Amino acid sequence: MKTVRIAVWVAVFLMAGILGWLTLNVTKTNEAAPDGPFGVPFTLVAQDGKPITEQAFRGKPSAIFFGFTSCPEVCPTTLYELDGWMSKVDPNGDKLQAYFVSVDPERDTPEVMNQYVSNVSKRIVGISGAPDKVAEMVKGYRVYAKKVPVDENNPNGDYTMDHTASVFLLDSTGRFAGTIAYGENSDTAVKKLENLAKKG
Repeated sequence: MKTVRIAVWVAVFLMAGILGWLTLNVTKTNEAAPDGPFGVPFTLVAQDGKPITEQAFRGKPSAIFFGFTSCPEVCPTTLYELDGWMSKVDPNGDKLQAYFVSVDPERDTPEVMNQYVSNVSKRIVGISGAPDKVAEMVKGYRVYAKKVPVDENNPNGDYTMDHTASVFLLDSTGRFAGTIAYGENSDTAVKKLENLAKKG
C-alpha cells in the first residue's frame, strides 16, 4: 500500500513538473513572438488602377473586408453598413480608412471594383490584382476563400465564392486590432470603430 502511495505521489510531481515546463515554454514563446503588422507584404491594384501595397494600411487605423462583387448579400450589406458606421464615427474622414479586397480577381478587375465600390461608398477603396498575387495576400491575412461551382455537374461553369465574412480591424501601424462579425449589432460595431479610431 505504501509503495502505491509513493508511486502516486511521484506521478503527481512528474505531471506538475511537466505542466510547469510547458507553461514556461509557452510563455517564452508568446513573449518572443513578433508583435509586428498583421498579414504579409503585397503589391496589388487599387480601383483607380494604381499600385497599392501593405503600406496603405499604415498611418491610419484600417477596416478591411474580403469579398467579391458578384456576392448576393453578405458583401453589399457589409460595405453599406461599414460606410454608415464610419460616417458616424469619423464624419470628416480623417481618422479611419477602409478597403474592400476582392477574393475573385478573375472577374473583379480594378474597373469592375471601381464601379461597384463607388456605388456604395466614397470612403472605401477597392483592391484587386493578378489572381496569384491576390491569393498570396488573402492567405497571408488568414482569410478563407474558395471557388464553389454553381452547378456541381459543371465545375468549369459559373461559380460563386465562399469566404470569410468578418471585417478585419488594424491599428495605424498595421497591427491586428480585432474584427467585426457579419451581422454584428450595429452599436457594437460602432463602438469597435470608435475604439479603433483612438489607435490612430
